[in-house]
Amino acid sequence: MHFDDRLATVLRIRAASERAAKTQFRQLIDLLGERPQAGDKALKAAAYLRLIALGEMISVAERARIVGESGWRFRNPELVKWFGEAHPQIAAAALYRAQLTAVEWAELIPQLPIRARGFLRHRKDLPAEAERVLDRLGVSDRALPEPEPLELMDELAPPEEDEAPAPTPAPAEEEPAPRPAPGKEDVRALVDRIESFRKARTGEKDAADAPRLPMGEEERPLPPLDHFLFGADSAGRVDWAEENIAPMILGTDLTSLGSQAVEQVISRRQPMSGLRLTLRGAERIEGDWIVDAAPRFTRGEGRFFGYVGRFRRAVSDVTDRREAEADRLRQLLHELRTPVNAMQGYAEIIQQQMIGPVPHEYRSLAATIAGDSAHILAGFDELDRLAKLEVGALELEAGEADFAAIARRQVMQLQTVLSPRVARFDASLGEARAPLALAQSEAEMLCWRLLATLAGATGAGETVKLHLDTAAEQIELAADLPAALREAENVFAVETRPSGSTVSAGIFGAGFSLRLARAEARVAGGDLTRIGDRLVLSLPLLTLQDSLPSPENASG
Repeated sequence: MHFDDRLATVLRIRAASERAAKTQFRQLIDLLGERPQAGDKALKAAAYLRLIALGEMISVAERARIVGESGWRFRNPELVKWFGEAHPQIAAAALYRAQLTAVEWAELIPQLPIRARGFLRHRKDLPAEAERVLDRLGVSDRALPEPEPLELMDELAPPEEDEAPAPTPAPAEEEPAPRPAPGKEDVRALVDRIESFRKARTGEKDAADAPRLPMGEEERPLPPLDHFLFGADSAGRVDWAEENIAPMILGTDLTSLGSQAVEQVISRRQPMSGLRLTLRGAERIEGDWIVDAAPRFTRGEGRFFGYVGRFRRAVSDVTDRREAEADRLRQLLHELRTPVNAMQGYAEIIQQQMIGPVPHEYRSLAATIAGDSAHILAGFDELDRLAKLEVGALELEAGEADFAAIARRQVMQLQTVLSPRVARFDASLGEARAPLALAQSEAEMLCWRLLATLAGATGAGETVKLHLDTAAEQIELAADLPAALREAENVFAVETRPSGSTVSAGIFGAGFSLRLARAEARVAGGDLTRIGDRLVLSLPLLTLQDSLPSPENASG
């Protein structure tokens, strides 16, 4: 049980910093990399789960560097297979260090992904049995094959005698003429053969054969348009739209698009919800659309002055494709939840000693596994929520919440986390109310997702400015981007994760959390956008008319 004792000792320690995570990552792969032997299967499963959790704290490049360090001898086929299914950089490093027997290689190679099998072709020390398995599976080297000696001689040979011009008589004492060297045409022919071989292997076509306009390369088509924001005046005429759509839609009269429901809604000053309209004109906007818009009223007098909302495609290839992808993601999450739920249940049974006494050491490990499982399930819930929000399959719970009060309270909570790092929020939130048509829990979740992500990415000694503006018909919470996010080309796709015990809004990194917050804001009628070095969250305010009961209900 020597193996299990060491593994249990390592798992008992919680990695609270990136440095500790790297140390524990090395310890685990060192222990798991030994020859397969008897031991506690649950303990080994906990070790692999811990490796997954540590991977969230260590970048891919750093993990690949650790795995590729000299001195490792991965002699456990199970660990080699696990690494082979990881990121290509990590898989390549692990397969280069793996030291298995001929029988183990022969059994393992068919189970590896095709990409990982290709990495093995760069090794020159594989057993003959492994080479035969690779050959049988059709895994070949990607190097350019050497030409046959006779073919190369033909390419570089001088012209035949019957094709050569008649030699000029040389003086009697002249030295023999030097041997003819390959000319430029011969070298060019060899280069052309190499280029033809490369194109045949990659399937690339000659640019000269591709049809294009005489004046240059073919113009790339614009991406499909599936939604856009707009504003309309009190008569229903579009007077504002997103910059790239404005020339196609400005001046369009919504009441003239063939739907009597639009006229009734505008005359009654009601919200537009799911109205189907057909646009004609430019190719990008032509077709059937669904319109969702909210009426706008002046704050002082409550005078109606138009609508602001969004057009979204009623039926389009883009929507169908997104819905299909979201459905596949939900099915995958369902399949992944089943084993994680089972693992969590078994761990809780052990930790609570429901089937008999359990040593404290194993109860501690079971509690850790149960916590990690809950962490993973929470991540699955966030993925499922994002998929539903982006295809319009989920609506936020309606209600009334003061977003300004929520922001002030959460900023005070996060200041206590930032203070030990001499970092802080320089917040200018004012004292005014900012009522939203969202349930309290939904507004708190959205605000926390944004602020906690910014706090988690804030470095030591850094100050992040926050400003809340409630003067218009919508609120705007503007926040400076921390240095860790400022240089990102797409802030909604970065993988920045907080180090140590810093507060975080999710387990998939800052980019995912911000993308989820953006999806929630859009469903609520607003948006989350990057403007220069700032993030701006905009949400429609709850007007006085919306918050008061209608005359019919009041009279009843």
